[in-house]
Amino acid sequence: MKSRWLVNLGLLVVIAGLALFLYLNPKKEEESPNSVKVSELSQADVRKVEIEFSAKKPVVLEKRDGNWFLVQPYAARAGEQAVNRILAVLNADSVDKFDTSDLARFGLDHPSLRLKLDDKELLFGTFNPVNGQQYVAFGNSVYLISTSYSDAAATQVVELLDKKLLGPGEEVVGFDFSHLEQWEATGLRLERKGSEWKVSIPGAKPVRAELDEWFGDGWKTLSANSVEPYRVDSKTVYPYFEIILKNGKRIHVDKQLESPEMLLARPDEGMLYHFPPDLGFSLLNPPVGAH
Repeated sequence: MKSRWLVNLGLLVVIAGLALFLYLNPKKEEESPNSVKVSELSQADVRKVEIEFSAKKPVVLEKRDGNWFLVQPYAARAGEQAVNRILAVLNADSVDKFDTSDLARFGLDHPSLRLKLDDKELLFGTFNPVNGQQYVAFGNSVYLISTSYSDAAATQVVELLDKKLLGPGEEVVGFDFSHLEQWEATGLRLERKGSEWKVSIPGAKPVRAELDEWFGDGWKTLSANSVEPYRVDSKTVYPYFEIILKNGKRIHVDKQLESPEMLLARPDEGMLYHFPPDLGFSLLNPPVGAH
């Protein structure tokens, strides 16, 4: 008797699942086994991204001169790869395509996420209980796509920040390390002119290839493990160095911590960068051939 009851219960569960699947899968606009594109828009053409969640502050990103910037909830440089992961939804494929006559059926009357790309808006609704994909409304149709697209838009704001210490257009031509403990006595300054390096320490015998490697492997491709905004405290004094740019500007960088990780801060941008200690040590100790 008990086994028969369990069999009947199992059948009821299967029937209920099939009924729910059929309810969430009404007649498709196109009876085709081929996948359909959600959009024909190009990622490269998008200039503004707005992300709205019901329980979060809106996030706004803007593209200026080919580079992405965070506008809300605060101003900062944005990471191109992080933004491209959000824009990838424009290239999404959907096997199913439905009309928008009953948005409530897909949870799209009260969407969990609104993603606006310039003047086009995508609404994200509920998940299909069978394949786990998510219903998304765009234009006059509803699509069923991977949840990875809403995950990309839902990422924490700090994960959207540019992890590069140097911004676009900040071309380095020198360093002033004289305000770091290890270089205070010698007052180390480096200047790069063309393919040559000039070192301020008398008697130093730098090897150009070694300095080129130090600069190329470190500074030219420098990217932090993570970055976060911080409150600048003008009363606290840290060891610091300056990065000299081609346009004459000097970027002040505070060394807030050396171990267990290297923390470098840019007060001008209010950003704190986290680096592994070995990389941090290498960045601040160029092979200048001084004894």
